[in-house]
Amino acid sequence: MTYKTKIGLNENIVAALSYVGFWITGIIFLLIEPDNKFVRFHAMQSLLIFLPLSLLIFVVGWVPYVGWIIADFLGFGALFFILVLVIIAYRGALLKIPVVGTYAYKLINQ
Repeated sequence: MTYKTKIGLNENIVAALSYVGFWITGIIFLLIEPDNKFVRFHAMQSLLIFLPLSLLIFVVGWVPYVGWIIADFLGFGALFFILVLVIIAYRGALLKIPVVGTYAYKLINQ
């Protein structure tokens, strides 16, 4: 069963949208949705996955000669990972990524 959120969309759609803008939409939906734990879990997981990944890609991109190539491959991998997480969240599943997902679940359900 899907529930409405504060912005008027189903929780599956909002949870999927929390991955689309990397960690930025994760922060936005954490601030907008204080009550819906499903949306908050996906938003927190998005934040905890994609903020460090974005910083890693940025730092690796500055490595001389091969850094930008490695950063491109990491970026394409991140885009594929986003697509997978969006589909899973849209279907209503609560997929915990091994370390980050467990930590996000504990943070949301305190």
